[in-house]
Amino acid sequence: MEQETTSTTIVLDPKTTKKKYPEARVIVLDDNFNTFEHVANCLLTIIPGMSEKRSWLLAVEVDREGLAQVWRGPLEQAELYHQQLISKGLTMAPIEKT
Repeated sequence: MEQETTSTTIVLDPKTTKKKYPEARVIVLDDNFNTFEHVANCLLTIIPGMSEKRSWLLAVEVDREGLAQVWRGPLEQAELYHQQLISKGLTMAPIEKT
């Protein structure tokens, strides 16, 4: 008794199968109750690699422009930082996927 075996080989185009991990922007909004110092300290303690000088520059940008992008990167991390900043009382824009 003979068994016939057939196999199918599928070749996938790497250009169509490789998906980019979704990225997002974390944006702090201006409000009337958080101080520069509080905003800067929150950014300094929550956002990895944030320098003290950059945290203050971003706090000033929030005040002057009404908002500032404080972090951009993988969506999962953006969600974490966004939630942590909210928990500190900062006013946040919804996460923007890029």
